[in-house]
Amino acid sequence: MEGKIMFLINLITGLFFIAIGAIVRFGKASWLIAGYNTSSKEEKAKYDEAALCNFVGNLMFVLGGIVLVMGILSLLITSHLGIILGVGWTLYVVVIIVGVIYANTGNRFKKTR
Repeated sequence: MEGKIMFLINLITGLFFIAIGAIVRFGKASWLIAGYNTSSKEEKAKYDEAALCNFVGNLMFVLGGIVLVMGILSLLITSHLGIILGVGWTLYVVVIIVGVIYANTGNRFKKTR
């Protein structure tokens, strides 16, 4: 029973993350990106908005995919639920940390004139 509940929660969460990723990546909803949305117009003009939206959208796709895979595995392999969750959430945190480091090192999203 707990595998089915875990699957439903992860399905909803994963699809939500993927939907947000699609909105940011393809809809160019840069206002959803924390920090960028509160920048002044002059500060925003320094950044390549399309590249930033592309990166954040792709990051959300990966995070949503991790959550979906955890949900599917929790439905199929109920005997090792703790291991699935441990590995899944560890991977989730590692992806976020790597994404933050990648986004904040170098001038990856600054416009080159």
